[in-house]
Amino acid sequence: MHLLGMWQQNHLPHALLINGKEGTGGLPLAFALAQYLFCSNKTEQDSCGKCPSCQKVAKMEHADVHYSFPTIKTGTGKNQEALSDNYLKEFRKYTLSNTYGTTYDWLQFINAENKQGNITAEECRIIIEKLNLKAYEGGLKLMIIWRPEYLGKSGNILLKLIEEPPADTVIILVSESVEEILPTILSRVQLIKLPPIQAGAIEQALLSSNGLDPKKAKQIAMMADGSYSEAVALIQHIENDLFPMARQWFNMIFTQNGIGVAKFVDDLAKQGREQQKNFLQYVIHLLEATIRQRYTQVSILANEELTFVQKLAAASISFEALEKLIEEISKTSYYIQRNASAKVQMQALSIKMMHAIQNKKVSSLVQ
Repeated sequence: MHLLGMWQQNHLPHALLINGKEGTGGLPLAFALAQYLFCSNKTEQDSCGKCPSCQKVAKMEHADVHYSFPTIKTGTGKNQEALSDNYLKEFRKYTLSNTYGTTYDWLQFINAENKQGNITAEECRIIIEKLNLKAYEGGLKLMIIWRPEYLGKSGNILLKLIEEPPADTVIILVSESVEEILPTILSRVQLIKLPPIQAGAIEQALLSSNGLDPKKAKQIAMMADGSYSEAVALIQHIENDLFPMARQWFNMIFTQNGIGVAKFVDDLAKQGREQQKNFLQYVIHLLEATIRQRYTQVSILANEELTFVQKLAAASISFEALEKLIEEISKTSYYIQRNASAKVQMQALSIKMMHAIQNKKVSSLVQ
């Protein structure tokens, strides 16, 4: 709405930087803004979605909407250089089916494997050339640059264009990490920061587009940290409802059931690393929900999970102990990701949690 207001008041900057972490919708927002700008029957709230211009933009076929994005060089010929025009067909196919897709997934889609994607100096010169041409349909010219972090020092070639573009030209950059963009570029654009997507919105999207079990959808939405692409990735790795596992583990830890813990750890160690990491991430979210429940009485959970968190919040566990638990679980997840023995790590973590819940010092335990 802020962007539409700027357009309606003739205050839309000629160079925008939409910044949000992976999966929060930077590229979909850029596409939606492009469609609005070119729509011939726009309202104050949205584009019509039906006029020829809207249809062309939606299909990524409008002659005056240009795209630049990270690519790889596949050979020595002109048609194999790392240029967006050489990959436009693939980018259109990938993006239209993966609007919230990640840069990593895009590079794998074009078989980059271990190659580093780039937006090259030659690409920058082509961008300048395109935007200095007349508009094909006599109106705006728009350039969407996805992931300007990949420009590197070559981005300096675009400085004059970004600062003083040709008439009726809009440049939209879509980034995930402002820190990796050249300061000289940042000083010439207006920054639009995207917040994380609310868990409820992710949950509804998962239910409508993936047909998930409602309980699983809620768990994934809570774990996704505001990223829809992370939620989609989690679908592939969460094999079952995580709550019964978490409740069982906590019950054994609270009752000091060492034999039960050992069996639980042994069973978890037989599962894949992604499942192990997702389980630990889910437990972290339960503990964070416990802290919120204790001090704000606000929770996004419901039913069994809410009851569990309310009981945990009422238990005589100090705030410091809860923070320490989250820290230790995060460390364990990191070690497992780095190929440490899941069985050893989970057993050590369980012992640390037993001590923390009794408000004993955990830091003195062996890592």
